[in-house]
Amino acid sequence: MCGIVGIVDAGGVSFPLYYALYALQHRGQESAGMSTFDHRPYVHKGKGLVAEVFDEQILQKLSGNVGIGHVRYPTTGANLPENIQPFNFVCRDHTLSLAHNGNLVNTDALRSAYEQDGQIFCTSTDSEVIATILAHELRDSGSVEDAVGVAMRKLRGSYSVVLMLDETLYAFRDPLGIKPLCIGRTETGYIVASESVAIDALNGTLLRDVRPGELITVTENGIRSVQIATSDRRAHCMFEYVYFARADSVIDGTLVYDARRKIGEVLARGAPVGADMVAPVPDSGTAYAIGYSTASGTPYLEGLMKNRYMGRTFIMPNQRKRENAVRIKLNPIKKHLENKSVVLIDDSVVRGTTSRRLIDIVRDAGAKEVHLRVGSPPIIAPCYLGVDFPTRTELIANERSTDEVRDLIHADSLYHVPLDRMVEAIGIDIGNLCTACLTGKYPVEVCGECCDCRCIEFAKGSVQTRLELD
Repeated sequence: MCGIVGIVDAGGVSFPLYYALYALQHRGQESAGMSTFDHRPYVHKGKGLVAEVFDEQILQKLSGNVGIGHVRYPTTGANLPENIQPFNFVCRDHTLSLAHNGNLVNTDALRSAYEQDGQIFCTSTDSEVIATILAHELRDSGSVEDAVGVAMRKLRGSYSVVLMLDETLYAFRDPLGIKPLCIGRTETGYIVASESVAIDALNGTLLRDVRPGELITVTENGIRSVQIATSDRRAHCMFEYVYFARADSVIDGTLVYDARRKIGEVLARGAPVGADMVAPVPDSGTAYAIGYSTASGTPYLEGLMKNRYMGRTFIMPNQRKRENAVRIKLNPIKKHLENKSVVLIDDSVVRGTTSRRLIDIVRDAGAKEVHLRVGSPPIIAPCYLGVDFPTRTELIANERSTDEVRDLIHADSLYHVPLDRMVEAIGIDIGNLCTACLTGKYPVEVCGECCDCRCIEFAKGSVQTRLELD
């Protein structure tokens, strides 16, 4: 979780960064920040949404033709002002700014090693660990390529990073490509961002995804690329396609909307039910519901109306806030639901509390039956790589049958898309997807998850850095 962007633009970057971050707001709603460079660094960041943190006067003060930005949802590091990104450092008379999307699984070990070497940390985030490694290596070698190579050897987990060293923009992605990152061209420059919708917001052209293990250098003269690390497999996060990314984004060659629509068609064929209407849980369930309606012939009709000024309840920081937000966020359209048999479609069932509340809302509005169809298989294991599934005890499908979950959430029937059909709809081979939250098999070794060798099958793929290849 989190969204990152880096821009080089001859016309100035503060306003383009604002528009790009606005397009990525769904990736993080806790805080936002920007760093730009014009002979010296200019920084502004704060808690809240992008439109709350920045205004025209602030943006005009963020001068420069290169800059990076970040919207944050915390998976590592508390909700504290010092944890707001980008992070900014001075290194041998150079200014280094960094923003990170992802989550490391060896943060504590790396932090401890550097603390024993005398390093002082100012935040509680894994992102500062990445910055520390880079700054340490830059002091020794002065080469960004060498510093990123060392970092890729030491870091374990997911990371897409934008890095600004004075007036030069860099971006790199972990060797498994767990978190998305893409490159685009604008009328007067270049952009690197978590999702292609940020490029669209600037009326730019998507060029390609940053390759896993690749470091790109962006200046006003163009883009230079070097492959720092290689792996014999990928581990693209399946949850990006199921829920997290915007439906109009293209991630690693797949239009997210198309993947969700195809999954909806699978849901209709896999568990047909004679219903009066199919309704999405907006907005992430919409593409699924359209696919379901097309394949089944069941009329598509909205049963829940979303308050567009509410954020995503899933990424709210605690369960109580998530539950309280549901009724405010989604209001039933009673005339559509009264005395109807309803197929309700959602992207996923995580903790189950939101699903139960939504089903109860639909029933209270007069629906006589509510059949839940879900665009992902049951989530049974925590995510350590950047999505907020922290413990098994929070996951309703962990050690429960589908029938048991159905009863707990008050549905008349419940059906999840099968894993193989979800993978087919995404269009990426399962060997190149991270499905750890569905299978318990992790693409990297995770302490506490490897004792029964569940991750060996996925961890055995080899990763080599450029330094090792040299």
